[in-house]
Amino acid sequence: MILGIESSCDESALAIFSPERGLLGEWVHSQVVRHQAYGGVVPDLASREHLDNFFPLLKGVLKSEIQIDSIAITHGPGLAGCLALGLALGKSLALAWKVPLIGVNHLRGHAWSPFIKIHKQAPNTFQSNLDSLLPHIGLIASGGNTMVFEIDRDRHLRVLAETVDDAAGEALDKGAKLLGMAYPGGPLIEKCALEGDPTAFNFPRAFPSQVEFKFSFSGLKTSLRYLLEKMDDTRLKNCLPDLCASYQEAVVDQLATKTAHILKRNEVKSLGLSGGVANNKRLSDAFKRLADSVSVPLLIAEPQHTGDNAAMISFAAWADSEGSASLEPPWALSFEPALKL
Repeated sequence: MILGIESSCDESALAIFSPERGLLGEWVHSQVVRHQAYGGVVPDLASREHLDNFFPLLKGVLKSEIQIDSIAITHGPGLAGCLALGLALGKSLALAWKVPLIGVNHLRGHAWSPFIKIHKQAPNTFQSNLDSLLPHIGLIASGGNTMVFEIDRDRHLRVLAETVDDAAGEALDKGAKLLGMAYPGGPLIEKCALEGDPTAFNFPRAFPSQVEFKFSFSGLKTSLRYLLEKMDDTRLKNCLPDLCASYQEAVVDQLATKTAHILKRNEVKSLGLSGGVANNKRLSDAFKRLADSVSVPLLIAEPQHTGDNAAMISFAAWADSEGSASLEPPWALSFEPALKL
């Protein structure tokens, strides 16, 4: 039984995973409402919230009366103060319960998150089912990270493309802020875009070449800002749905097009989508078309596992032995740097 602990940003999360039985419990506290007034996550406030929230969540774990055999914690990347609190909690519990402590890279958790559903459907045959899905190419698109990666037949992870500046989720949230929307703005842009024309405005797509394996969204945000400076309030109100649809399309198109370029150059048995932006239907539909074009299954993380969550941390600690590391001795309170992806 593996207890997962996630505290990389503004979600305090615990989960228990059993290789034989799957997820046995999840406990999550989101700080979204707490940070809305500031238009984004405030690191010091997020750290204090973890301190307040983890102990009530831990009561749920204790009430389950499940014997914990090891503890997996998010080891980075993330906000240093938030990670340190999760690390301190994990080391304290490991010392008290005399169990091993495992550090898991947050991005590896996202990479493996689409496979949680596969395991849930048939835990006993997961290993053989996994073999039929590798090599796997996936996109992680979240508020803090954007990258395409490969899990090869030996379960080694390799980064194939990543952003050189902003993440896709960050671009959507900051674009929404420029449009006068609340935080988090990505879902609000998606809702408003349903009534708009995605071809109404021609926003830029960075790195269109098929040999440049990079993403960039800073120029997209700048383009929106310059466009808004030329609009009065009346015009903005009238064309807001078109602006949202066109801006969202620029993000989705860059993600899907670059992934398509990568699929042409690599063997693939399954395509994955994870991270908070995976909940965007425009993006998931684009990836469904991509998967169909190369005749492979599309694995999308379940909604409760797209954001920051402890289930993916506990699952990755078991599935991804290459990306896990013992943090012995568990009572050492120094903060180790994040593991490389």
